[in-house]
Amino acid sequence: MNFALILFVLLVVTGMLYAFDVLKFRKLRTKGAKEPLWVEWGASFFPVILVVFVLRSFLFEPFKIPSGSMIPTLLVGDFILVNKFTYGIRLPVINKKIIDINSPKRGDVMVFRYPEDPSLDYIKRVIGLPGDTVSYQNKRLTINGQAVDTQKTGDYLHPERLYYSEQFVEKLGDVEHRMLNDSDAPAFVPDAAQFPNRENCSYNASGVVCKVPAGHYFMMGDNRDNSRDSRAWGFVPEQNIVGKAFFVWLNFSDFSRIGSFR
Repeated sequence: MNFALILFVLLVVTGMLYAFDVLKFRKLRTKGAKEPLWVEWGASFFPVILVVFVLRSFLFEPFKIPSGSMIPTLLVGDFILVNKFTYGIRLPVINKKIIDINSPKRGDVMVFRYPEDPSLDYIKRVIGLPGDTVSYQNKRLTINGQAVDTQKTGDYLHPERLYYSEQFVEKLGDVEHRMLNDSDAPAFVPDAAQFPNRENCSYNASGVVCKVPAGHYFMMGDNRDNSRDSRAWGFVPEQNIVGKAFFVWLNFSDFSRIGSFR
């Protein structure tokens, strides 16, 4: 469901009702006459829908985390806010950038339209920028020939499934974050699809090496062995970017989750 399109249609319809009343029908009504129901509804809902549309389209948009691919940074059930203007101002519905502000940085947590089905929104971490060579071999991340700084820390207990994953602190650019590996999971990519620019990637028994094409980004989940990401479905084109995730505003199971993250 394209909520932005639905909101836009509601905005146009209520706005037209409100405008028609102001410009024509209000002048035809006798003084003191009660407004028709359609006028009352249009006048009541139009300002509310306008505010929601502007906030959601150009400033901040809420999302709910549906899966565990970003554990331990984001948990299933987290409600997050996404900054819509960090990477530039885009026209709603068609998502076309009209004002360039910043580009995604390595380590950002980014929401984007899933390349295999743009009607779906995905969230992953930016690993590779345009022109980067990203190597993920034997569960070790290397970017442009430099091994990413990674330090092992205490194992992570998955409370709902009661098993442990190896936990590491990884530094991507200026961003330090935690990520998980499962020691018994294979290093190779088991379900690599056919995707645009697949010739930029080389798969082997140890993992994958990819050269990120211009205007694209290489994304990975923090729960590395439980995330289907750019290793499997390829690169995220710039036009698919939605915004930068930055804040958990609610989790019904754990209110202590509320706060910013990186």
